Formats: sequence, structure tokens, C-alpha cells
Amino acid sequence: MRRSTSSSTGGRAPAPRVEQLGFAGMPERLFVCTPSKLGTYTDCPRRYRYSYVDRPTPPKGPPWAHNSLGASVHTALRGWFALPPERRTRDALPALLKGTWVREGYRDDEQERAAYRRALDWLEGYVGGLDPAAEPVGVERVVAVKTAVLAFNGRADRIDARGDELAIVDYKTGRTGLDSDDARGSQALALYAYAAERVFRRPCKRVELHHLPSGTIAAHDHTEASLARQVARAEDTARDIVDAEKAVAAGADPDEAFPTTPGPMCGWCDFKRSCPAGAEVPTKDQWAAIERF
Repeated sequence: MRRSTSSSTGGRAPAPRVEQLGFAGMPERLFVCTPSKLGTYTDCPRRYRYSYVDRPTPPKGPPWAHNSLGASVHTALRGWFALPPERRTRDALPALLKGTWVREGYRDDEQERAAYRRALDWLEGYVGGLDPAAEPVGVERVVAVKTAVLAFNGRADRIDARGDELAIVDYKTGRTGLDSDDARGSQALALYAYAAERVFRRPCKRVELHHLPSGTIAAHDHTEASLARQVARAEDTARDIVDAEKAVAAGADPDEAFPTTPGPMCGWCDFKRSCPAGAEVPTKDQWAAIERF
């Protein structure tokens, strides 16, 4: 540290000015991230800024019913796998779902009740195809890994053992029509696989999207090369974020450093009311995605 001790002409010493001295050749600090953090920037740098940079955080809009539905289903499945194998039956699901049900965002009680019944149907159909005695390697398991750029951590919905190898399973309750291209292109799934392979020291190349509403599975088998490409892509995103944050710290206009990506998705953004570009897009009702089922 170096402290300034010069005095003003008025005879009073100013408050000490502290400078942080750097050291030549010091490595850059690793960028700490989750799949959500990286995905937010990729979708819209302005939304990333509102979420992770601006303090205080701009006010968010009301909760979304589809997020409540998805969270309820995910938590019920976590509870199902936490039961002893002999109790992993369809009969256990109503109590599990009721105990984890998130009520926010629905239009009214009627819509909420219909969503609950639909979610229970999905769960019953899904667990009907599972082996209750099969123990996952991890359920909502945090995996973490460091690269030259990233300190990545994420919570995988499920990690299964498939022979001597592992597979990443991600539950989906939203849009239909998922296929192998969606599984192949998912950066989050690839990063989970890359991290899980290093945490458990077992090959992990298989990634799967389990779509509960349709009962379908979209899968992809990565290679070392395809995982490396996804990691490199994540590192490039991290570098872009760091460059934008440094630009703002140096006095750049935050709106230019973190531009918007305007489009139909603005209607679903939590920060729509704070974003001039988003304000031009018609607002979606909190329950709009539920009605599409």
C-alpha cells in the first residue's frame, strides 16, 4: 500500500488516499460462475448487469407461475429420491408435491389447482418409468471445477451411473419439442458433465433432457473435443463479462458496456420495467406460460 500525506493549502491534511499496488505477472482472478450466470449474459448483457452488477439491484417484476411450477416439480423429485427405495412409489408423490408446492404467480385458485393436478400427472408418469432401487450418484448435486479462466460450480438435477460412466440428467417442465440438438447445444449440461467427470473421476459424456410433460428424453453423447469447445465458449463469455465490468469501472457508460438484446423474450424478463428497450415489448401475464399447456 502507498499512502498520500500531502496537505492542502488550508493547512488541513486531506483524507488519506490509498492505492492498491499491483504486481507484474500476477494472474487474473478466476471468474466465479454458474450456468445461470453465464446464460444470463449470453441471453442479454443488460439483464446480466441488472442481476449481478448494479447495486442496489433494480426491482424485479412479480413471480412467474411457470417458475413456481417447475420449482415444485423439481423439489418433489428430490424428495422422492430421498425416500428409502421401498417407499419410492407413486403413492408418495401427492404428499411430496403438496409439501413443496409454490403458490406464487397463478391467476387464481382454479388455475393453481389445475396446475397441481397436471404436475402430479407428470410426476406419476415419470416415476412409473424409474427403478426405485436404482440409486443416483447425486441428486441436486453441486459439482465444481476450475479452468485457466473459470471457477465454475453448478447444481445438477441428477447424476446417474450408467455402467462405468456417468450421465447428467436435467428435468424440464417447459416448452415441448426438445431434441438431441437441444441436449448437444446446452452449455449448462456440458459444463456439468465436464465438472462431474473431474469430481467423481469417472467418464461423463452423456447428457439428457427429461421432459416430464411429454415423457420424452432428448440425449447427446459428448466427446472430449465437444466438451472442450463448450468450456472454451464459457471462458470466452467470462472474458467478455470481465471486459464489460472493467469498462464500467473505468467510467464507460454502463448501457453501452452491457447492451440489450431486444426481442420477444423481453416480455418475460424480470427487469422489464427497468429497461427502456424492454418497456417497448408487451408485458406477459405472470401465468401466461401456464395457459400454453
